[in-house]
This record gives sequence, structure tokens and C-alpha cells, in this order.
Amino acid sequence: MKSLRIAIAGLALPVALAAQQPATPQANPIMAAFKTRIATFHRNIAQAFDSIPESKFGYKPTPAQLTFGYIAQHVASDSYLFCSNFGAMKPTIDAKDTSTPDSIKATWPKAELVSKLKASFAFCDQAIEQVTDATLPDAISFTSGGAERKSTRVNMVLLHALDLADHYSQIANYMRLNGMLPPSALPKSS
Repeated sequence: MKSLRIAIAGLALPVALAAQQPATPQANPIMAAFKTRIATFHRNIAQAFDSIPESKFGYKPTPAQLTFGYIAQHVASDSYLFCSNFGAMKPTIDAKDTSTPDSIKATWPKAELVSKLKASFAFCDQAIEQVTDATLPDAISFTSGGAERKSTRVNMVLLHALDLADHYSQIANYMRLNGMLPPSALPKSS
């Protein structure tokens, strides 16, 4: 009887393990994870800025910190920097956006800042479609602060995700300091 149980278990175990394996492996699982995380941050950051009153765009908790407005223009600029290195697709950015100092852009009206932020996210959503797991190790060159730099595509994708996480955390803290709940803390609708 004991040998029969062992034999049945020996036959059942491979069947049970096979049932747990996906039928076909997911294409580009690394990029799928990045895309999901980045899309979540894009959505949360856009929703956060939509919900922050324009009167609060000049708010910063201490003199050394950035205002909501500064964060909005900064995240848009960084998104273009990172995402323009995901592949051959390059953004079309208004000369006003590249020639105006960040401190001035930070004071633009909320509607303009949020529109530009969402446009940068839309560009990133298209640009990320160029990246596959196989192209992540590709060497890239980009210009930042007037200097040419070398990196890898995976570094740009990772830096974009981390930059979004950093700034969403900053926005969420500012919102809480102003009695607002950030999008990720809102009750889930049924």
C-alpha cells in the first residue's frame, strides 16, 4: 500500500508542476515589468497633478525644496530625457520649453504644466514600445547638461522608473502635508 502511494505521488507531482507553468512564456518579461510600473507612476502622477489646486502649485514645505510647479516641469523634462533614449523615436519639444529656465517654467499656469507633463508621458508610452528585453543592454549616447554621456538603454529605462518613483513619493508627501490624499492612497472603487 505504501509503494502504491509513493507511485501515485510520483506520477501526480510532475502533472501538478506542469499545471503551474504558463502555456507560453511571456514575451519580454523584463520590459513587461518595467512598462507596468512606469504606466502606474504615469497614471498616479497625472492624477495627482489633476487633483492639486492651482493655488498650491507654488507650495513647498521648506525653502530648500521644490514647488509642485517645479516638480511638474522637472518630471516632464526628465521624461523626455530618459524616454528619448529608448530607441530611434525622438520627441518634438517646443523651443519655449527648452529655452526657458526651469525656475520660470515652474511658475507657468497649472493647465500648461499638466498638459506638458501628460504630453511627455504620452511620448514615453510610445517610446517604450521600441524596447525589448534583447535591446536593454544596447549602448547609447545622450547629452545632458551640455556634455555627451554614455550609458545603456536599461539604465535609461531604470532611471526613468526610479525618477518617477522618487517624484511621486515627493508629490504624495506634499499632498498629505496639504490635507490631500495622493491617488495611490484613495479607496479603491468597486
